[in-house]
Amino acid sequence: MASPEALAIKEQLRLLSETVGGAQSVEEQRAQYEMAASMMTVAPDGVAWTEVDAGGVPAIWADSEEGSSDHVVMYVHGGGYVIGSATGYRNFTGQLACAVGCRVLSVDYRLAPEHPHPAAVDDSTTAYRWLLDQGFGADRLAVSGDSAGGGLTVSTLLKLRDDGTPLPVAGVPISPWVDMEAIGESMTTRADVDVIVNEIGLKDMAEMFLAGHDARDPLAAPLYGDFAGIPPLFIQVGDEETLLDDSTRLAESAAAAGVEVRLDVFPEMQHVFQLFTGNMPEADEAIAQISAWLRPRLGL
Repeated sequence: MASPEALAIKEQLRLLSETVGGAQSVEEQRAQYEMAASMMTVAPDGVAWTEVDAGGVPAIWADSEEGSSDHVVMYVHGGGYVIGSATGYRNFTGQLACAVGCRVLSVDYRLAPEHPHPAAVDDSTTAYRWLLDQGFGADRLAVSGDSAGGGLTVSTLLKLRDDGTPLPVAGVPISPWVDMEAIGESMTTRADVDVIVNEIGLKDMAEMFLAGHDARDPLAAPLYGDFAGIPPLFIQVGDEETLLDDSTRLAESAAAAGVEVRLDVFPEMQHVFQLFTGNMPEADEAIAQISAWLRPRLGL
């Protein structure tokens, strides 16, 4: 049974979706989302944020007072490759830094429609290589992201492997969007319970993001990637998501390629419910599970 907090937040998300979806322009959608995202996660105590140039890509460090300075989770935010920012995710990446006990680098990758595919994956891999250049060993790095950022997490791993770059120890895709065609069965079976993501909205964002590129390019739609040789994945997703099957199909394909995969499906949860850390017990538990899974892999 979902907590009272989760039920109340679900109604708030319904209203947010109507507000953002009803905005007249991409700029208005971005402004509405920034305002909402900054309030979703409780502001953590003892965290310092620092803007940085990560090899030409803007990013924000989140450093917790008691966290390791030698280990890093690189985070790529959600927003359908069209909205969202590292600034809007400050509270969340700060909470993640506290939970995992290390630095988090939140990457402000370029957005569509101004910068369509492959701008996002180019920026994320650039920022990762910058971390290596700063002296962080690949064995002390992990990559995570939510929604579009969850898909970008996987795309980043695929591109790094293909380029021969030392790979991080793990990837943590949260409610990943990995199918640009919206053909998963859950697009229909969860349509009545998902108050945030719908097929029409996804296809609109996909069109802006792809800008004519192949909808099955593995670096845009990593569901179609060859997963051999990528690091372990921990995928979290809500059971009330139209994107549920993006996660289940990703997990199946990666496992079939020999990748160590953990898939956790949270009953009655909405898309990227983890953003409500500090406001929802289910979100707190999910982040605690990410921490417990990541820390030994990072050597923490």
